Amino acid sequence: MTIETTTFDAAKHLGDPEAQAIFLRDALETGDTGYIAHALGVIVRAKGMTQIARDAGLSREALYKALSPTGNPTLSTLIGVTKALNIRLEASAISVK
Repeated sequence: MTIETTTFDAAKHLGDPEAQAIFLRDALETGDTGYIAHALGVIVRAKGMTQIARDAGLSREALYKALSPTGNPTLSTLIGVTKALNIRLEASAISVK
């Protein structure tokens, strides 16, 4: 018996703003820039790449490049994208023991 598999696309399961925020929060907590860019890319795809790029003041191609696995989004891109996504970045102190 052959098992059929399909490619999992997280963007199809992130329609809820709270789920998007949880996903991005998890990525930010790791401090892994590649994971953060990936998470933002998935959320942007869930919301619509073209519209988010437009709202962030970027071309669609520039947004794809910035959020690609080898991308390195600038601070202005990060702020523009999170604003377009209606996501607020917050800071909190880290407990040092």
